[in-house]
Amino acid sequence: MIMADKIIKLRKQNGWSQEELADRLGVSRQAVSKWEGGNAIPDLEKIVNMSALFGVSTDYLLKDEIETASPSETDDSKYEDSDRHVSVEEANGFMDMTESLSRKMAIGVQMCVLGPAFLVFMAAVTEMKTAHISDETAMGIGMSVLLIIVAGGVGLLISAGLKLKRYEYIKTDGIKLEYGVAGIVKKKKEEFEKSYHNGVVIGVILCIASVIPLMISSMSGNDILTVACTSILLIMVSFGVHIFVRVGTIENTYKALLQEEDFSYESKIVEKKLDLFYPVYWCAWTALYLGVSFWFNNWDRSWIIWPVAGVLFVVVRGILASRVKTK
Repeated sequence: MIMADKIIKLRKQNGWSQEELADRLGVSRQAVSKWEGGNAIPDLEKIVNMSALFGVSTDYLLKDEIETASPSETDDSKYEDSDRHVSVEEANGFMDMTESLSRKMAIGVQMCVLGPAFLVFMAAVTEMKTAHISDETAMGIGMSVLLIIVAGGVGLLISAGLKLKRYEYIKTDGIKLEYGVAGIVKKKKEEFEKSYHNGVVIGVILCIASVIPLMISSMSGNDILTVACTSILLIMVSFGVHIFVRVGTIENTYKALLQEEDFSYESKIVEKKLDLFYPVYWCAWTALYLGVSFWFNNWDRSWIIWPVAGVLFVVVRGILASRVKTK
């Protein structure tokens, strides 16, 4: 139980409202509300006053925080003196901003996935006997719409990235959480856990189910239907990706602050060594995609390069990361 929960419990045991507790401590009701909401930490003087008021020791108010402190708060041997301290205000600002921008980032990625769907749809239109449109016109329209959609998606991602730029150090550098911050972050992470798990499950179901229309259409032997179902596949996958990105972005905020998993101190060192890998890898695949698409003029099928690139990215990055760690 973190301090915020203890204050609520002790206040209710005494039958006091937030206003009454605030009067006894000589603070505002808003201050008590922030303490109980985990948005602020009382200073040591207020903690001493509360221990006397509630009839408990200061150890009781502080003990759980000390015992459950993350490595970033207690194990200083792993960190440099230059590691930046993260205050309650900075942590809350980072979490609030990321949560508010998570939808925009999810839409941005979704638009990048949706772009090829319209191009594939236009390819199906050209196969229809009733459609009075040439292949060149259809591909021109499809490419134009694809570029507009992708450009819009990239714009959203860049906009969100620029707004989060001031908090970039939390994900890339070694940090030390100030007193009480770890408890606040852990509480929010626990509250979000159910939403995260539900989002992952729904996203996985959408991605798996997206293949079903394509499998059914392929058995029919109708090429037009197969191409159209490919568009449906991309649309369903885009919504699955939207959910993955949104819940994953929020979940990674908590992991970054607590320096867990991919955001551990050791992982950050590895990431810094792999900085050059990411732009080189994706630039190479972009060049391959454009080269194949223009050379064979087969834009409705060359999109398959991106899923392959995504799968290989995980494999190649894992191999490089393991080699860096062993050095």
